[in-house]
Amino acid sequence: SFFLRKQKSNKQINKLHSIFHVMTTNQVSTLVPPIKDLTLEDDSKKNPFKVPLDHDIFALRDKEKQKKKQERQEQLKLKVHEKTTYTSRVNARTKAMIRPAGDTDDDLSGEDENNDGTMVIRDDPDFVLSTTKDRHVEKEHLDDYIAKKREMFLVQYSLGVKRDEMRKLEEVAQAEERKLELAEKYLEEDASMFDEFLKDNDKNAVEAIKIAETETKAKLEKVAEIKKINAQMMAIKSEIAKNEDLLKEFVLYKKFLDKLTPPYIITERKRRKMQEKRLKEKEFAPIEKEPEKHPLRKKGSTTPADSDRQSRASLRSKGSRVKSHTSPRKRGSRAEIESETISIAESTVKSEEEDSDEEPELFFKQSHQLLDIFSELEEQNLSLIQNSQDTEEALDEMKKQIVHNKKKMNKETDLLKLQIETLKETTRKEEEKAAELEMKSRMFSFGEFKAEDQEKTLAQLNKKVEEVYRNCIGNNEANISTLQMLTNIENRLEELFEMIEMMPPDKVELAEKAKDKERRLRLREEKLLEQKKHQEERIKKAIERAQAEPKKKTGRRLVFRSCPPQTRKREDVTHEKHDKEEEELKYFFT
Repeated sequence: SFFLRKQKSNKQINKLHSIFHVMTTNQVSTLVPPIKDLTLEDDSKKNPFKVPLDHDIFALRDKEKQKKKQERQEQLKLKVHEKTTYTSRVNARTKAMIRPAGDTDDDLSGEDENNDGTMVIRDDPDFVLSTTKDRHVEKEHLDDYIAKKREMFLVQYSLGVKRDEMRKLEEVAQAEERKLELAEKYLEEDASMFDEFLKDNDKNAVEAIKIAETETKAKLEKVAEIKKINAQMMAIKSEIAKNEDLLKEFVLYKKFLDKLTPPYIITERKRRKMQEKRLKEKEFAPIEKEPEKHPLRKKGSTTPADSDRQSRASLRSKGSRVKSHTSPRKRGSRAEIESETISIAESTVKSEEEDSDEEPELFFKQSHQLLDIFSELEEQNLSLIQNSQDTEEALDEMKKQIVHNKKKMNKETDLLKLQIETLKETTRKEEEKAAELEMKSRMFSFGEFKAEDQEKTLAQLNKKVEEVYRNCIGNNEANISTLQMLTNIENRLEELFEMIEMMPPDKVELAEKAKDKERRLRLREEKLLEQKKHQEERIKKAIERAQAEPKKKTGRRLVFRSCPPQTRKREDVTHEKHDKEEEELKYFFT
């Protein structure tokens, strides 16, 4: 509020200054008509009502600018107490304008001032005579005189208007000054109030700092307490975890021993427990019906169920006390601790309820009983392990046999597929051969060949077939025809092929390799013999050439002529296949 009031007062002061400045400048200019300057250094001294020329206006403007500049420089040179305000300078100008046209500074030195601060025009005849003593007076026209009088009236009227306006402006200025004084008072009051507010604020800040320090100390103490309690909780939790691990181990051992105990002992235990429960129910039935008759018995002799209930109630009462004693600041931090303690207490109560009846009786009272059972179980395990190993070995053997049989069957199927393909190819080739033979027989049966030539070729074929028959089967004792011999040879070939298929493939491969080797050796020997024969022929030709008489060449020397390009014929693959088949036949049947 203080700052807002201060801002409003400053705004009001600035507005008043601006209004006063505008009023002093604008109102005078609007109400008073423009007055001609009466203090010129030229001919206007003689006649102040004479209007200056156009080119003199610019000179006057320059002079005014220089004058203002000089005044500004003089104001800067002055001290603070010697400087004047804008209003005083404006009043001085108005005073200078009010002076009569013919007066000088010396004449106006003894002028009087009214209470309003304005100059009074002197109408004394002595004053007028003194001013117009040595002046040359010319005869003026009536119109000029009337015009001058009119101008004088206008000047006097403007002076009166200006005085009224100045008086009004002074009143406004006084009112504004009063407002400014009031605003200053308000500002001083607001400043004092603001100082008081700052002092109160400082006091409150100091008190708040003290309270914060005390609160931080208390908080640190509480944090230290919480850390201690957390450390205690962690220690308790670690102990609980250790005890739980031990309990789990003992429970596992107990389960193991219970599993080892014979079933008839377990049934006897259950039966005994049921009997004990029934007896207890019978004993406590009259006590529950008549609670008022036996108060001492209730207080002195407490049953295990009553002890469990009392322990639960005590734990709950302790928890409620802890909750009531804790302060509202500690409730949030200790809520988790209380919940954990209650859960632990309930778990302990449940465990007590489960184990409160009686301690379990163990069947195994001596260690050798367990050892005997372990030895029996170990023997059983060993026998089972042996059986499992035997079954695993049998399984492995069966798997291996299955894999071997699969491989064998796959190989047999592959061989059968190959045989089928080879048989198809052989049948196709045989069909082609049969077609060729049929064509040859037809060609042979035509009239190109004579009967004698045909008989000769047939006799040669018969001899060849007999040779093959002798080498493959034996002597032709029964004088079989050529066709029957060929059929027998084919049957023998099929038998041999079947025998080769029945034989192991390793042996067949070895035999093929050996035969290939023999064939290659034979071909190499034949090649060497051919090379030797060719070499001998060359040597023979060279000897003949050397022994022969030299021939004299007559005539023109023979010159090598360019031959046409030779066309290379492609070798037929079928011919190569036939050659291979013939070589195989020679190899196998010679």
